[in-house]
Amino acid sequence: MDKLWAPWRMEYIRAKKEVNDGCIFCIKSEEDKDRENLVLYRGDQSFILMNLYPYNNGHLMVCPYAHVETTQLLNKDCMSEIMELTDKAMAIFSKRMNAQGFNFGANIGIAGGAGIAEHIHFHILPRWIGDTNFMPVVGHTKVMVDGLLETYDKLKIEFDKLN
Repeated sequence: MDKLWAPWRMEYIRAKKEVNDGCIFCIKSEEDKDRENLVLYRGDQSFILMNLYPYNNGHLMVCPYAHVETTQLLNKDCMSEIMELTDKAMAIFSKRMNAQGFNFGANIGIAGGAGIAEHIHFHILPRWIGDTNFMPVVGHTKVMVDGLLETYDKLKIEFDKLN
């Protein structure tokens, strides 16, 4: 699929994948560079960050601080917080970006399509009627209408109100 505007995708595709660099989710959760790392919110058990290589505008991830591969290894408080933060994120998308629907889920394990299988994370994708219009179907092209930091700044205002 061609991209009209998604310069960060090629950077990801061409980047050398280092096995020993450490877990990107653990690194981002420990650093104090939220805007640079696209971290929108920090809870007690998990945090919300934007996907650096989004499939749709506003593509978020809810990630536990615990470095585990499966939901079975998360405690009940963490699972509860992930669902609560997901619900709040969807409400923010509806309010701030007029989202009309959502895709929510996790790719668990390499066979399940996880790009980072060693640290479970949940994806939230806001959707709008017509966002799968003729461009991706006929033209094999996805249009991204806003930049990562512009979207971050819009959403961060609302996530800051959760504290």
